[in-house]
Amino acid sequence: MNLLELYGFLFISGASVGFVSGLLGLGGGIIMFPLLVYLPPVLGLEAISVKNVTGLTMAQGFFASLSAMLFYKKYSFVHWPLVFALGLSMGLSSLLGSLYSGRAPDNALMFIFGLLAIFAAGMMLVPRAYEKDDHTSGQVSFNRPLAIAIGIPLGFLLGMVGQGGAFILIPTLLYILKIPLRTALGSTLAIGLFSATGGIAGKLTTAQVPLLPAAALLLGAVPFARLGSFVGKKTHVKALKWMLAAVILASAVKIWADIL
Repeated sequence: MNLLELYGFLFISGASVGFVSGLLGLGGGIIMFPLLVYLPPVLGLEAISVKNVTGLTMAQGFFASLSAMLFYKKYSFVHWPLVFALGLSMGLSSLLGSLYSGRAPDNALMFIFGLLAIFAAGMMLVPRAYEKDDHTSGQVSFNRPLAIAIGIPLGFLLGMVGQGGAFILIPTLLYILKIPLRTALGSTLAIGLFSATGGIAGKLTTAQVPLLPAAALLLGAVPFARLGSFVGKKTHVKALKWMLAAVILASAVKIWADIL
């Protein structure tokens, strides 16, 4: 395999997914996972194992989320009480899930990922009002016990499949915890850092993150996540909501098509 071609593919993948991460408040795993699983063989590159893909997506999700979150924080779209309540409950369980995933078969990881994706896609298709979606963090309230109760099982499953979890967190914040969209996007990026920190620690401990490919991925992901955040701030919330729905639904359909 030509390593230059592989690293070029990873850089472009990181840049593309990083931009979408910043634009839509996603860590990027919902796009990066199928991209790294399915596209290399199509391009004549050696297939990347699912376990290595989960490690790469976790690394990309962590650093892209950090870059984009700092932009949202600047404009008061990160609600820290929500971030700590949900993020802390997800952090430890994500670490446990990522450690356990090393013993899980690839098809089981794919099935879990598919279930999470289809549930998220279903929620995003539910109609909702938009008038409060530009509210900043100071105008937000939420149910703290419910947020903690959601975080524990969700973090474990996301740690298993190598995801920071934005694709399922955003619908959860919008439809269950009733958080305005822009604050949901910024807070999701910060929450994702908790689960991604635990998850990436587990992936590194079990040698599931190939370091040089991860470096190539991050060189594209980090600066383009910042650019995507800037574009997202200029985009109407209704358009952002439907772009999110389209990305999550398309990924869910692709994953289930391959599972079935």
